[in-house]
Amino acid sequence: MGYRVLPAEDAFWRPSNQMKVENTDLAKQLGAETLGARLWRLHPGQASTKHRHFNEHELYLVLEGTGRIRVGDDVLTLEPQSALLVEPEGVRQVFNDTDADALWLVVGAPQEGANTLEMSDQELATRYPDGPKALPPELGGGAFGS
Repeated sequence: MGYRVLPAEDAFWRPSNQMKVENTDLAKQLGAETLGARLWRLHPGQASTKHRHFNEHELYLVLEGTGRIRVGDDVLTLEPQSALLVEPEGVRQVFNDTDADALWLVVGAPQEGANTLEMSDQELATRYPDGPKALPPELGGGAFGS
């Protein structure tokens, strides 16, 4: 039985390409091949990209703070240790309109690459219906739909 450990102090954190949200790619650092897994730390006023997947189901788990997420037209508020599963094609966006950090664990399978710097214009438009930097209305963004 094989396993790998990533001590917290060894995790590599970086800002995301588009929204500059601190995150660490746990799956990549642990060599996972069939699922994606990241920790996302959203500071007050931050949001992840509003996006969808083609085949990947995503499990969202709030570890710290109050979790706020929009799925389609629904806005959900999740307390720590609350979980949410979003199926492919569902448009979703995690955001933080509170006054404290929120830490999320996001796990997805089957893993889909989502490097916005390497996507075609068509893939960007499909995955990110309002563009890869759209903010939700809760943070001053425009109309939210899709």
